[in-house]
Order: sequence, then C-alpha cells, then structure tokens
Amino acid sequence: MSAIGDQGPVPILAARGVSKSFGEVPVLFSVDLEILPGEVHALMGENGAGKSTLVKILSGFEQPTAGQILLDGNAVNLPGNGHSERLGIALIHQELNLAEHLTVTESLFLGREITKFGFLDRPAMRKVARDALDELGTDIHVDALISDLSLADKQMVEIAKAISRNARVVFMDEPTAVLSEGETDRLFAQVRRLRAEGTSFVFVSHKLGEVMALSDRVTVLRDGQWIKTDLTRNLTADRIAQLMVGRELSDLYPVKHEPDVDAEEVLTVENLSTGFVKDASFTLQRGEILGFSGLIGSGRTELMEAIAGLRKYHSGSVTVNGTPLPSANMAATREAGVAYMTKDRKGRGLLVGERIRPNLTLQTLDLHERWGMISGTSEAKALKRANRRFDIRVRDPRVMVSQMSGGNQQKLLLAKIMELAPGILIVDEPTRGIDVGTKQQIYQFLSVLAREGHAVIVVSSEMPEIIGLSTRVAVMREGRIMGMLTGDGIQENNIMRLASGLRVAA
Repeated sequence: MSAIGDQGPVPILAARGVSKSFGEVPVLFSVDLEILPGEVHALMGENGAGKSTLVKILSGFEQPTAGQILLDGNAVNLPGNGHSERLGIALIHQELNLAEHLTVTESLFLGREITKFGFLDRPAMRKVARDALDELGTDIHVDALISDLSLADKQMVEIAKAISRNARVVFMDEPTAVLSEGETDRLFAQVRRLRAEGTSFVFVSHKLGEVMALSDRVTVLRDGQWIKTDLTRNLTADRIAQLMVGRELSDLYPVKHEPDVDAEEVLTVENLSTGFVKDASFTLQRGEILGFSGLIGSGRTELMEAIAGLRKYHSGSVTVNGTPLPSANMAATREAGVAYMTKDRKGRGLLVGERIRPNLTLQTLDLHERWGMISGTSEAKALKRANRRFDIRVRDPRVMVSQMSGGNQQKLLLAKIMELAPGILIVDEPTRGIDVGTKQQIYQFLSVLAREGHAVIVVSSEMPEIIGLSTRVAVMREGRIMGMLTGDGIQENNIMRLASGLRVAA
C-alpha cells in the first residue's frame, strides 16, 4: 500500500519503495513518503521504527538498499556527507553535528565561508550569524567556542545553521528535546514563517502536543514499515500513539505508590550550595518517587550532580542512611548506594562507538573479574539479564550503540546504572527523545523500583511526567528550591507559579 497519491502538487522530495539493510539486518521495508511544498510533515514512530534511517536517506547521509529518491519528480542519487545541502536539503541532526573546537560563526559557515579578495570575510560572517541567532531569540555570542556552550545552546546553533542556508527542505530530528518552552516557541515561529515562504519541514518528534500544534500532515512508521499518512486535523494524539505502538495505549502512568508513613529517610540534603545552587535542603524516603521540576537552567542538574559526587559543593551536607558523604567523591557515593543517570546519554552516559556489552558492564567490571581477567561469559549473562529486564530490542547484539534507536540507548543506559544495584536512583530527564511506548516501560520500571523499597528522584522538564510519577515535587528556580508540593497540590499551575517565582495560593 502506498502513502503517495496521484493527485495534487509534485512533491519536492519523495521516497518510493525505499528499503534499507545494514549488513544482513533490515531496518526499512519498501517505505513511501512524500514532502509537499510549504508543509510541515511529522514523521512519527516508536524508537527503532526507522524514522532516523529514513531521514538520513532522504538527506543523503545514507544510501537506500532498494527503492528510489525523487527530487521535483525526478529520480536522483543524493550526494552524501552533507553535500545534499547544495540541492536545498538540510538536516538538523539529533546527534549534534558541530565541531567543538570552532566558534559559533565558524560552525555556521563551515564549508560555505564568505570571502573577500580571497580572504575570509569574518565581519560579514559574524553579522549573518548574529542575524540568524537573533531570529531565534537567543543571545549566544557569535565568537563563543562550541565546546563552551550548553547542550541547549548547541542545539540552537544547529538549528540556526540549518535554517540560515535557505534550504527548500529542512529535516528536524528531535529539535526541541533539550530546548526550553520559550526556545521551542521561537523555533516554531521561525518554522511557520519559513513555511509561509515555501520552505518544507519534516519534523521528527515524540512530543505529540508539538506535532498536533505544528504539523500539516503525519506519517507513522512501525517496525520499519509505512503504516499511515493523513492530515493532522484528521487525527488525535491518542490515535497517533496507537498507530505508533500498534495497540491501545492506556494508563501511561502507573498508579502512584505512596511510601509508608513511617518509612525511613535514606537521603538528607541540608543547605547544599555549589557555584549556582544555593542552600538546597530536602529529604528522600525509602519507597518514594520525588520529582524535581523547574525551568531549564534552574539548577536541578547541578544539584543532582553534587549529590552524586560529580560536582563539588562548597557548603552544606549530603547524608545517606545516616552517613555523611564527602564532596565530589564518586567512589564514596557509589559505595553508599547512590547512582545517577545523566540526561546526556550520548555525550556522558554511553560509549556510542562501542557495542552493547562493554557499555553495560563498564562501571561494574570488578563483578566480572575472574583470575585477573574479565570473564566474557559473566558479561554475556549480565547482558542477557539486562535484555530481558529492560526489553532492549536489537536485531544483532553486536551492533554499535550509535546504530541503536534512542529508546534502546536509554534503556541500555538505565540497565548500566542498575548494574550498580543502587538503593537510591537519580534519573535526569529519563525519557528525553524517546517514544511513548518506551516511556511507558520506563515509568513502570521506576514504579516497580519504588514499590520494592528503592528511593527514586526524577528530574524532568515534562510537566505531565513529573505530575504522573511523583508523590512529592520539589520546584527549583535560579538555583533555589522554591517549594515542595504534595498530594492534591501537585498541579501544573502550582509548579509553574513556583518555577516563575510566585507563591502558591493556600
């Protein structure tokens, strides 16, 4: 069955019967997709559905095993390594594609530098770079090094680079995963402006609300196959989710488990201060899920890294099960049973250039040592347990982590952390950039952990996630904990008031 009709305007870019295999592993099966002039086309599917592979094929970064690519109705072989930009096709990568040692201006103009009399015209490039960043409403300095930028700022530079090249088709693969609400609004305003001028966008996202608000049409892939293409106005978010997973998706969040009234406090943080966090105090009970909310840049990650021994704190204390922990001492933190799952799975959580097994056991190699050597048999057993426990789905266990879907990477990262057998688990943005089906699995796992007596801290920028999982919610603003919400007080308006510096009404 084809997603391409015989009526209407000629697509700018189209895939006809595109299939793709990596070695003997097939990932796409005769997929059709058309991109019409001046539309935002959402490409949806669970992690591993083939979305990113199809995007890379349509932007020239991968070649199809079978099928055709059409540009303005004519069959083409797209040039690789980003050279399809010359044909008006730009890709905003999910994995940021920036040279860390270059400045923002140099990154925006890499490969298309402006010259004057044979020399680089740096003032002209700086002006164009500043104009592009101003359109996105960001104050990133054009001479800043990419390596000095936050993850969100790097994403904004990647977006500015793509939309500043006057592309006819822009592929956006999870562009808002690390952006604040304000940054997302500014990006969408630019997308709508460019769409009105005739630019087409392919929007890959797991945020159904954004898809419903921005897109004109939706195509759903599942297990490498085309499932449906329809106008967005003909669909609901629930219907899209159902098409993605192939089943009804109800009860996304598990029933909350309230800890026992006399449950012991396993973590006590008192007046903790780092360079940005100021006088943070809270407790964590055994068997509870404590949510940390707040706007991006509020200090949540800095606080958690200090608790986990990754960041030095200047004053205050962290006590686990009655034992004070030294500052910036990961070994002591691990020994105390505290584990931290970073929000940056590709940059700081996983070795994406390695296979699954060494990633899983990297922090627990001492458990697999036999007579002075690492036992492959012991590691293989650990991988088998992890695959079963976390439903890590790969067609070939020898696959590189970089070739795994985002959802499977996230489940692998969680499995790696749980190899430490922590009593206290801190998860930072646990479902960033993953599909609703995988989200549901992670939510269930965290709920089970709490019911088994573990203590869990969830840091998330997704309001429904915080509300749906947490039995208490701490809200941070500008490095301070502004309040703690419980019971019926865990509501979006209360969280937003505290995050904005306002008091919650009694």
